[in-house]
Amino acid sequence: MLDFNKGEQGLLPAIVQDQASGEVLMLAYINEEAWRLTVATGKAHYWSRSRNKIWLKGESSGHVQLVREVRVDCDADTVVFKVEQLGAAACHTGHRSCFYRRLSADGQELEVTENPVFDPAEVYKK
Repeated sequence: MLDFNKGEQGLLPAIVQDQASGEVLMLAYINEEAWRLTVATGKAHYWSRSRNKIWLKGESSGHVQLVREVRVDCDADTVVFKVEQLGAAACHTGHRSCFYRRLSADGQELEVTENPVFDPAEVYKK
């Protein structure tokens, strides 16, 4: 169904959208195990490149993603997860979306376009 041989180290990109609004919440990577877990549970699982392990979205924050629809591209090497985002945010920085910055008109800096909806220090207590 998906061609994990195409992805570097067996990883394929997963674009995550809010199912109701279409807002892009994040981009993550899946491997075959994350894919199987997502399909089996209906909850988004990813491969964490920084932790080098499977990651259930929301396992630390409680901000789980319920997968309501999956789209697969024509090459079978990218997916779109349309999710119901439980909790206030998808981004570990406390923002609703990981895409909370835009390039300024002069192309010289990134401008923050939204405020965080939670305090990561409180949620993750690292």
